[in-house]
Amino acid sequence: MRVVIQKVKEASVTVEGEKISAIKNGLLILVGIENEDTQEDIDYLVKKSTQLRVFDDENGVMNRSVMDVDGEIIVVSQFTLQANTKKGNRPSYIRAAKPDISIPMYEKFVVAMETALGKKVGTGKFGAMMDVALINDGPVTIIIDSKQKDF
Repeated sequence: MRVVIQKVKEASVTVEGEKISAIKNGLLILVGIENEDTQEDIDYLVKKSTQLRVFDDENGVMNRSVMDVDGEIIVVSQFTLQANTKKGNRPSYIRAAKPDISIPMYEKFVVAMETALGKKVGTGKFGAMMDVALINDGPVTIIIDSKQKDF
């Protein structure tokens, strides 16, 4: 499982002209799920994401987590994070889990994130064409892969 975490001043997800999620200060988390992912991957990435110290403290040092600043989160499923670009110029998505695996995993990820954060998180709409808007704060963008814990 792979996530792209962006610290945002604001973010939103719109589907077919309807804004379905919107946050102010917090994190936009894009999630790519592969076939081999398990609850262990979810637990690892939820903990890392909610405890990642990317928000400024009183001295202007990135030393606070989204939980420390009472921030908000939007989680969006994005199978393209599992793209393989090793051969040629057309990405292969062979590693991306099919919906029968990825939908339940995505839903479990969202529930685990809400449990860790202690409040509801915004979501995208699985499988839909989404317009994801954000103002990246910093900019701060971090990629975490649960299969590369030593990275």
